[in-house]
Amino acid sequence: MTDEPQQTESTPRTRLFRFPGGVLELRSHRDGIHDVSGFYLELHERIAVDGHENREVVMLHKPTCLGYLRTDVSGGALLRDQSRIRELAARLGYDFADMVVYDPKFGRPPLARLKTQARRLDAEAVIVLSPRHFEGGEIPESLVRQLDVITVSPEATYARQTTPPLRSGFEPPGTERH
Repeated sequence: MTDEPQQTESTPRTRLFRFPGGVLELRSHRDGIHDVSGFYLELHERIAVDGHENREVVMLHKPTCLGYLRTDVSGGALLRDQSRIRELAARLGYDFADMVVYDPKFGRPPLARLKTQARRLDAEAVIVLSPRHFEGGEIPESLVRQLDVITVSPEATYARQTTPPLRSGFEPPGTERH
């Protein structure tokens, strides 16, 4: 048994991390009713963060995306096509993580690497130059179930299903079986 006082839930704990121009404070305090845990950022001077020139710092999550091209479709324009994909990703606010380039001469399934990379990087979207870069010139339904698919030309988004499908046997209100 020690003579040191036991730390209770109502004892606040604070950790400060100083950096040039400010302080980041992590606070933990719970008194049974109130929970004031959280992160607090204090800036001592005016700085620009992510294009915002003010004391209110905007910290935004940038979703991750991948690019996808086929060498047999892009041909000699491969580098230009990659550049167009990266430009669209930047314009749409994505964190561009990887360019998956499929070359049919290797004979691997065309979407396997793309889907694997997307899962590994927790990507939310894939940007492709056009639907022509997919088998038959069609956006694969199996890919849209996993990611948003965005095309550069024409600029379009094939969004994932955001609501789960209805369970079998479930009938929306107002519909009756006769």
